[in-house]
Amino acid sequence: MAIIYEWRGDVENAALGALHAEGFGEPRTPVDRAGRLRRHSLGWVCAWEAGRLVGFVNVAWDGGEHAFLLDTVVARSCRGRGVGTALVARATEGARAAGCEWLHVDYEDHLRSFYTDACGFRPTAAGLVAL
Repeated sequence: MAIIYEWRGDVENAALGALHAEGFGEPRTPVDRAGRLRRHSLGWVCAWEAGRLVGFVNVAWDGGEHAFLLDTVVARSCRGRGVGTALVARATEGARAAGCEWLHVDYEDHLRSFYTDACGFRPTAAGLVAL
């Protein structure tokens, strides 16, 4: 089946929560993820297969030239089919179209090849403080 990608797709909390639970091992809690997206994000990309949400990435931003990828996730059944790379490509297009000049991403070491080789990011030094 074909995957359909949608910038700022109409996604419901239940579908997004289920995908996050599968991808990140998070419990399914009643969080208004869709409301957060509409309030705080430049955009997001949804991947749909047969009407089911199978991929997602959020594009947060500073209101200016910097955008940030968050929560890239692909359903297990669709991994290895280029869905993640396509999500990031469409997120990049959306950030560029909005006038952003930089797209940042933080990732765990096991995802380095995905972001650098498959998606074209170059590694940079960054810092993190746990709050």
